[in-house]
Amino acid sequence: MNRKVGVLGGGISGVGAALLAKAKGNTVWLSDAGEIKKVHKETLQTYSIPFEESGHDFERLVDCDIIVKSPGIPATSQIIRDLIAAGKEVIGEIEWAFRHTKGRIIGITGTNGKTTTTLLCHYFLKQAGLNVAMVGNVGESFCHFLAESEADWYVCELSSFQLEDVDTFRPDVAILLNITPDHLDRYAYSIDRYAQAKLNIAGRMTENDTLIYNAMDPITVAKVMSNETEARLNSIRETDLSGSDHVYVTNDLRLDLSRSRLMGKHNQVNVLAAARAALAAGCQPSMLQSALESFNNAPHRMERAGVHEGVTYINDSKATNTDSVYYALEAMKAPVIWIAGGQDKGNDYSTLLDLVDKKVKALICLGIDNSKLNETFSTRVKHISETTTMREAVRRAASLASSGDMVLLSPACASFDLFENYEDRGNQFKKEVIELRHV
Repeated sequence: MNRKVGVLGGGISGVGAALLAKAKGNTVWLSDAGEIKKVHKETLQTYSIPFEESGHDFERLVDCDIIVKSPGIPATSQIIRDLIAAGKEVIGEIEWAFRHTKGRIIGITGTNGKTTTTLLCHYFLKQAGLNVAMVGNVGESFCHFLAESEADWYVCELSSFQLEDVDTFRPDVAILLNITPDHLDRYAYSIDRYAQAKLNIAGRMTENDTLIYNAMDPITVAKVMSNETEARLNSIRETDLSGSDHVYVTNDLRLDLSRSRLMGKHNQVNVLAAARAALAAGCQPSMLQSALESFNNAPHRMERAGVHEGVTYINDSKATNTDSVYYALEAMKAPVIWIAGGQDKGNDYSTLLDLVDKKVKALICLGIDNSKLNETFSTRVKHISETTTMREAVRRAASLASSGDMVLLSPACASFDLFENYEDRGNQFKKEVIELRHV
């Protein structure tokens, strides 16, 4: 049946939703309040999808049968409120994708660890020979993939923004890794509202589905227990962890992380979640260890950048909040030269004090305004210095480190004061580590 589909937002998600609507024989109209990037305009033009930018034709949108919105547009925005008041059904791009797939879904959310878990889970299923796609907040737009292909399984990373707008969406397996304060400006600075958005992942699950959750995270436990989901619960507990290198996926299946590229307690949780989801999807237990050992994580997440004169350099540029830094410092097994700083996101560094006392021998502040780092750690770290260039930060770290030490770039802050993004920051770090051999 041909329907009129209005799409709000001309980014990756919106264009994907428009392509899926077009592929299913609908009449499509895309509208963006801002300027649409050239690459997205070219895609829309290639598929003969009409669009507007720098404003909304409200009457044309109201004439649509259904509105699909991009996750970056909050439900509180005026255009969304006006469309709902006009009686329009407004859904998100993940919901739109779900309504057009027959495949089974592993949905993954959490404040930290989503991408690593998604990548690893997808890798497990792919190594097992399953017809699987990685979609959502990492990989390809779910809608865009469905516009061109179909898979038996989808491993889907889901942000809180994407989960706000689901209605009938129901994953066969859901993973909830943790809930810590993030994006609170979107949720009226309420951790409860942010957590509830995350819990939407399980809102439609049935007794035939499985919810894997981190029972060591208090907010996650409280939310799972209070939401009374019908899904089978699979909890990750402290007893599932054995030291820092082994995890028990089941009573009879133990995985050894020391033979992988993943390190730290947070990655133990990520591995457990991914492995249990893989088993639920039908992967054989016997293949998980070898797949874990050959897995390469995405860059800038506890990535080994090199070794120089006995000092190991770790690129954790993706760590833009204190929780991520906590996990990184917890994973360090040698004295640390810590490179931190950037655009502060309202960080509370007090949670790091004990770990800094135990593990950090020097702190190099890399940012335009380092006052908060200095104020917090001036009495805790013997050697603190400041710089505004990655070259100087890495070379100063090298001069302070002894053989056996670790230099950790784990900023706790956004990158936009000195870098284009966290990838640029991490790439510059890796480049300067390589350059050390020529110093």
